Amino acid sequence: MKFFIDTANLKEIQEANDLGILDGVTTNPSLMAKEGITGKQNILDHYVAICNIVDGPVSAEVISTDYAGMVLEGEHLASLHKNIVVKIPMIPEGIKAIKYFSEKGIETNCTLVFSAGQALLAAKAGATYISPFLGRLDDISTNGLDLIAQIRLIYDNYAFNTQILAASIRHPMHIINCAEIGSDVMTGPLSAIKALAKHPLTDLGLQQFLADHAKGNS
Repeated sequence: MKFFIDTANLKEIQEANDLGILDGVTTNPSLMAKEGITGKQNILDHYVAICNIVDGPVSAEVISTDYAGMVLEGEHLASLHKNIVVKIPMIPEGIKAIKYFSEKGIETNCTLVFSAGQALLAAKAGATYISPFLGRLDDISTNGLDLIAQIRLIYDNYAFNTQILAASIRHPMHIINCAEIGSDVMTGPLSAIKALAKHPLTDLGLQQFLADHAKGNS
């Protein structure tokens, strides 16, 4: 399972990368705005800064909602750095753009996926990744993990190469559950990734080992 971090914060990206387990980064206009990054050139420069930290896929999202605009914007994003993956919204014009980029050899991430039908269309168009937002489904009392499992079954049935990128991860159990289902990738906050390392018995055990060591060397 690949680990991506979902943020535009360079400090968090660097910390996750320093752990030695980071495979890539996803971000979006909302996360850019959260970091105070506005203006087209500043956003483009920030994508390059992220790519300079992480040697892996970095999803950069188009803002256009029409086919021609997505193609123009996506080609420019892809030209910024070899690690850029063009992030395309799950809309009919987006499916057309994904097909175009697939034929050009440009990697894509189909975002805002909330149904198996949408995931099937994206895979048919040749998306590199699809991003089902399980946390947002949970927010409306729908089990997001059921969607991940359904997509996994469909993709396995037809040997699609499209990777399931579980998005909108909220906590460490989301990561574990997605790993059990067979999600190819997870993307979430640094807090959820770091929480995987925490266990009270580990803390207690380490405390005891250190205390016993101190007694033996006193």
